[in-house]
Order: sequence, then structure tokens, then C-alpha cells
Amino acid sequence: MKKLFSLIAVITLLYSCNSGDRGQLVGAEGKRWNPEKPFGMTLIPGGAFIMGKADDDIADAKNAPTKTVTVRSFYMDETEITNSEYRQFTDWVRDSIVRMNLAIEADFEGATAGQEGIGEFAFLDSDEADMTVYEKYMYDNYTQFSEDYQGRKLNKDIDIIWDTRDYPDEAYARVMDSMYIPLEESYNGQRTIDVKKLKFKYRWMDIQKAARAKTQKRSDFIVTEEINVYPDTTVWIKDFNYSYNEPMHNDYYWHTAFDDYPVVGVSWKQAKAFTQWRTLYHNAFRKSKGDHDVPFYRLPTEAEWEYAARGGLQSATFPWGGPYAKNDRGCFMANFKPLRGDYAADQALYTVEAKSYEPNDYNLYNMAGNVSEWVNSSYDPAAYEYMSSMNPTVNDENDMRKVVRGGSWKDVAYFLQVSTRDYEYSDTARSYIGFRTVQDYLGTDVTLNQSPRN
Repeated sequence: MKKLFSLIAVITLLYSCNSGDRGQLVGAEGKRWNPEKPFGMTLIPGGAFIMGKADDDIADAKNAPTKTVTVRSFYMDETEITNSEYRQFTDWVRDSIVRMNLAIEADFEGATAGQEGIGEFAFLDSDEADMTVYEKYMYDNYTQFSEDYQGRKLNKDIDIIWDTRDYPDEAYARVMDSMYIPLEESYNGQRTIDVKKLKFKYRWMDIQKAARAKTQKRSDFIVTEEINVYPDTTVWIKDFNYSYNEPMHNDYYWHTAFDDYPVVGVSWKQAKAFTQWRTLYHNAFRKSKGDHDVPFYRLPTEAEWEYAARGGLQSATFPWGGPYAKNDRGCFMANFKPLRGDYAADQALYTVEAKSYEPNDYNLYNMAGNVSEWVNSSYDPAAYEYMSSMNPTVNDENDMRKVVRGGSWKDVAYFLQVSTRDYEYSDTARSYIGFRTVQDYLGTDVTLNQSPRN
């Protein structure tokens, strides 16, 4: 027994000597992490502020009493998400669905990776010779038993062929034909992608519910969502009766002339799906480089949005201070419905480019006007009375009313005030509602350690 103890002690000593830590508690080594400001975002330093109506509640809404709250640091998009940025999302979904359908068709035809024609788009795991040990294990134990082809590896190194004159074979043509609207529904020589097919499927974990539940079964809190991601372009017609807005319906989302304008016609659910995709897209690139995952992109909470909109100004009416919607030269400071309905008085009829007018002190554009913005909070008129004073948010999954903030191009100045609250239903899209995203900052060294002054 003594010899056994001696042997264990020697092995322990040898391991300690070879580990390089000299037997000290130095912590486990993880991946290196360097904070990286996401492209197009600005860092909002955390701190405390007075949330709610500092001025008279002229609408008598009684839904935003003043309350001192504190939020942590986060990154926020400098502009509203643009048509071009959102189109990157819908194009990715479209291409992913096309590649999946081509791979399934290749599987049905018995084609394997490396063969010509549709075989060039076959699942990469159809050729087991090039699979790693882990890929072979996953395929043998999980992937090949999946009925919906989840987990199969797509070939993304070859470009999708869109020109009908270059289709390699009939199987390829059959798949591509299925992605377009039927011939009987096309007109004027135009046949377009059937946008109803553009669905993004993702899974997320309801951590709030899991943390409060008595059961520890993880699968009970995994939520699967499948969202049609294409914006509803008909909102330009449906939102305004007896009004000619067909050019906006026809061109606003897809034409490059509107690339830098804020995307509209997107519901709260679609905006949430976009944040999930943005996280997935960014982390996929970082994984290929061996880097640590970034925190999730998400919609801002209502408190974060108001804190960022104020730009460090306490008890101000607008992002630029106020109390007026004009500057000292008599120019309007935002895109809204000024005067008695003179839409063009602010030099814009509908939306304007996302980087228009002067930004606030956090370098955020159009936190008032242009388009209202979805936030990740449910609307409850009494929310300020019971929500936490630290990183407050109220989000009831059973409440379809979600808060929108900032006012839009068709709203009067009251809705541009940083403290004004409004809402829309989560499955509803409008021609005047868009969104911007945020990402948590990992660390506290940029927190503003100052108290709000009354």
C-alpha cells in the first residue's frame, strides 16, 4: 500500500513539473478573446439614466413614469438595418434552400460528390472517402437516420447556376423550376422566385423559463422556429387606403436605388430571425479561423433602446436634446410628419437613407424618425412600475404586443420623443417599422460610473 501511495505521489509530482504552472493555481487555459467591435456598430457605455417622461405627458398615456435604471454596456447598430443588409439574409436563405434541394435531388438520382452535372451539388458526405473520423462517426450515428437531411454537409464551394442556358442537366433544371412561381402566375415576361419558400429554421433555448423551472430536462426548453423571411412588400398598399404607393411596393426592397434605406415590411418575428442568422453567419466564419464565438446578436431591450437614443443626455426630449424638432437654422432634425401634415417639409416624403441627418452623441443615426424600431420587450402600460431597475425588460411570450420606439416618417413629433412608447403585434409588418440590432459587450471597463442628475 505504501508503494502505491509513493507511485501516485511521483506521478502527481511529474505531472505538476511538466505542466509549466509550478504547482500554482493559474486557471484553466481557454481560447484567447479580444473584444472586436462588430462592423457598423458603436459601443454604448453602460450606466444609469432616468427612463420615462421627463416632460408633461401631453397624450395622457400614463405608461412611462420616470424611473432610474441601469443598463450594461453593449454594441448597437449605428443605423437601422438596411434593405441591402436584410437582402444578404434573404439571399443566404434562398441559396441555402437551393443547395439543399439540389443535394437532395442528387441523392435521389444516386449521384455522389465529384460527379458532373447535379452531382457537383451532392452532399459532401455522400463520398465517405474524404470524411474525417468525426464526420464519419456523426454520419453513421446521426445524419443518415435523419428524415429531413439535417446535419448533411452541403458543397458551398461551387457557385449556383442561375442562367437557364447553363443548367447542366435535367435534374438541375427540375430543382430550379420548383423554386420559382408557377408559369400561370407570372406576367409581363417575368418569373420570379417564390418568396413563400424562403423560410429560415432555427432553434433557441428559453433560458428564462429553464432557470425558473423545477425540471432539469433541457429539451423542454428548446424552441424551434421556422419563419418566412421575405419582407411583406404589400404593406405599402395595405397601410394606406386611397393612396398611390405602387412604386414603393414594386421597387423599394429589391432595387439597388434603395440599398441604403431601412428595410420595412418586417415583423418582430422576422427581425428576431435575422438576429439569429447574423449570429450564425458571424460565428461560422470565426469557427473557420479557430476563433472564439461572439455573443448573440439580438434586438435591444426597451431600456437599452431609450438609453442609447438619449446619447448620454439626461431628461432630454429628443436624441439631440430639444425641446424643438428644428435646429438653430430652422432645419428639421429628423424625418417625420411635421407641421400640419406637410410630409415633404423635412426634405423627405417616405423614408430616407439610414445614415441621414445628424447622429446623436453615441453616433447613432435616426433614433428619432425615419422608421420606428422593434425592441425585444412586450408592451405593458404598467411595466415601469414593476420591472427591475437593473437591465430591465418585460417580455411575456403570451403577449403579442411588442414595443416599437422612435417614431417614423409618417408620425407626428410626439412619437419621436425618446420616452414615447408605442406597440405593434409581433406577427404584423408595417411600411414604417424597421429595426436595428445589439450585441452584449463582454466586460465592464467601459461602464460610465456616474449617477443621473434630476
